[in-house]
Amino acid sequence: MKRSALIASIACALLFVLALPAATLAAKQGADNITIFGGSRGKVPFPHAHHQARLKDCNICHSVFPQEVDAMRKMKEKGTLKSKQVMNLQCIKCHKADKKAGKPHGPVTCSTCHVR
Repeated sequence: MKRSALIASIACALLFVLALPAATLAAKQGADNITIFGGSRGKVPFPHAHHQARLKDCNICHSVFPQEVDAMRKMKEKGTLKSKQVMNLQCIKCHKADKKAGKPHGPVTCSTCHVR
């Protein structure tokens, strides 16, 4: 009886350890869609999962701002995020490069993304 209980405990622990990396990875994926603080121009609905699938490298965006809820608003309030920094250096820059290359691309004007 003790041996079977020990084997069952080891099996459960092993399954937990093997499943942990997958659960951790899934937790880092973020929401499918996010509403981003867009300053005075209004909020920005952001298709997060679409960008993850297309870019495959979280650091393209998250080297500029942390992976946390309302990161851009918090950075703006602290003065660590300049006006239009994300739009000009991240979003629009990438979208325009894709457009120029003849690839499918995202919006290239402010009013297309910002919603009041």
